[in-house]
Amino acid sequence: MLTIDDLGDLRGKRVLVRSDLNVPLDGTTITDDGRIRASVPTIQRLRDAGARVVVCAHLGRPKGAPEDRYSLRPVASRLGELLGAPVAFATDTVGDSGRDVVAGLADGDVAVLENLRFNPGETSKDDAERGAFADQLAELADAFVSDGFGVVHRKQASVVDVAQRLPHAAGGLVLAEVEVLKRLTVDPARPYVVVLGGSKVSDKLGVIENLLGTADRILVGGGMVFTFLKAQGHEVGKSLLEEDQLDTVRGYLDSARERGVEIVLPTDVVAATAFAADAEHDVVPADAIPADRLGLDIGPDSGRLFASRLADASTVFWNGPMGVFELEPFSHGTRAVAQALVDSDAFSVVGGGDSAAAVRTLGFDEGAFGHISTGGGASLEYLEGKTLPGLTVLDS
Repeated sequence: MLTIDDLGDLRGKRVLVRSDLNVPLDGTTITDDGRIRASVPTIQRLRDAGARVVVCAHLGRPKGAPEDRYSLRPVASRLGELLGAPVAFATDTVGDSGRDVVAGLADGDVAVLENLRFNPGETSKDDAERGAFADQLAELADAFVSDGFGVVHRKQASVVDVAQRLPHAAGGLVLAEVEVLKRLTVDPARPYVVVLGGSKVSDKLGVIENLLGTADRILVGGGMVFTFLKAQGHEVGKSLLEEDQLDTVRGYLDSARERGVEIVLPTDVVAATAFAADAEHDVVPADAIPADRLGLDIGPDSGRLFASRLADASTVFWNGPMGVFELEPFSHGTRAVAQALVDSDAFSVVGGGDSAAAVRTLGFDEGAFGHISTGGGASLEYLEGKTLPGLTVLDS
């Protein structure tokens, strides 16, 4: 992939940067600014080179039209704080405001365009509609830098089509993410242990199948574990369950045995009467969840078990929390895994999304992990062996 160095002298050039600024908001308050902070080094490097930096990104899932709750204005404000410099904000992307704001930039200035997904062309499946929007974006710039790793698995106007229209390069964040993922897929240091959580098995079908050929050990927690427990013949009460995936999971368990891959499941769970922080809850054996309860976290014995199965690892990939970490009574399993990684000598990769948010929410030092990814879905698809269109386009 081409790098920013390959773009030559950028002084006075308008550089469109596709960042991933899709942060969680509580109203207009950013509750986790990790992705914004991750975008700063590339933006600052372009500023230092004298470029006129035009940042574009999405937030949430608006339906191709403006929605106040998905405005990037709070994000632009936070970016300015992190840069220690004013950041101009355009109230649209390719309209009058966008063009005027970009025209007003001086060398080293930064602007943020309004949410890309307020335009239907950004996510359109129609090549012509998507291309027309990309044409408008490309008119705002002289070069393009792809630095939003969290969207490189999407065939979208600002990810793929703009790169086909402008001199382009990978930003530092994308380059770093790809380098880390290569360490997980090309001769990883062993034992290679994978920790999978989150709510649904169906979200991770491809990556589980692929990891059965590369990982030495897979630890399963989160809501997805109840489909594994049910596949083993255990009752799971009112816990999250994907009935349609039971045969698939049985196949995974059989395949793991045949390949010598160790699958580690919880021995106990925290089972509650309701999905609420103040719900009555108890620790119960994983094979004896009461019919009127739902599992919301792995239990303390499981936390110790998982930690012991991580202790000798040389490489760890973790994607998905062990429970509903946002609710304190059900955060301890996720905390146990995070602490085990902090205590380990392994090269540990936290695979973006909720896992990265959990690390920050629970107060861990991000520097204690080998790498915290900004792209959960993109990381999973890379590990699944899929072709990511936002990376492929940077090779041409």
